[in-house]
Amino acid sequence: MKLRWLLALLLLAMPAWARPPLVLATTTSVNDSGLLDAILPGFTRETGIPVRVIAVGTGQALAIAGRGDADAVLVHAPHLEARFLSEKKGVLHTCLAKNRFLLVGPPTDPAGVRWETNVLNAFRKIYLTGAPFVSRGDNSGTYVREQSLWKAAGLKPQGKPWYLESGSGMGATLTLASEKGAYTLTDLGTFLFTKTRLKLAALFDRDDPRMLNQYSFMAVNPKRFPWVRFNEAKALLAYLLRPDVQAAIGDYQRARFGRSLFEPLGGKCILPVR
Repeated sequence: MKLRWLLALLLLAMPAWARPPLVLATTTSVNDSGLLDAILPGFTRETGIPVRVIAVGTGQALAIAGRGDADAVLVHAPHLEARFLSEKKGVLHTCLAKNRFLLVGPPTDPAGVRWETNVLNAFRKIYLTGAPFVSRGDNSGTYVREQSLWKAAGLKPQGKPWYLESGSGMGATLTLASEKGAYTLTDLGTFLFTKTRLKLAALFDRDDPRMLNQYSFMAVNPKRFPWVRFNEAKALLAYLLRPDVQAAIGDYQRARFGRSLFEPLGGKCILPVR
């Protein structure tokens, strides 16, 4: 017991840069948008807990956490999250923020999707015209949502010559779609943050319930992985839910883009439409 207290005191006495970091596995979209760079330094300043971010697709982030190689995750694929929880790998599931998915593509819009009010009809037009489409193909939250939209539309694009897979994060996928004159599905934050260097337009940007993009936090279960930094993960969650931090999430880049990249949820989840 005395040794444990001594180690705790030594950790508190360490400068933040010398302490073992809390490892946060997260989706590329919250990282590529710059949100984490804006809000995590404040947590470290206040608590002395450094955070190491591993930005990958949601599926890969959950796989890393599912081996106990991360302390917490911030992801956006509800049914993958539900599986992670059912396998007792994660706890403290909490919804932090939302935005929406967009269907973007060449400004000339060869498939004519910008006039559609239903996203499934927009996907059907892409399919019927054979217009180029770039998929992430990486089991990310965006890829999972894209696949669910094709399925809901009654379509299977895999194997079609116009259907490409980047196997990359959102920023790289947007770049490839821009180069190919192709459509792709993206989250709002990453698109707004990168659109000035892209030859892409937001062609389906509507408040369709199928396009809800919800970001959730989970701590890795210390009962499955006793070595994880669970107390630090709880501290991060408490920080992210704090009213001033939630307000900062809602205000992030609002002045620059004239709209919120992320809308805070304050811990309340919205039931997704399948």
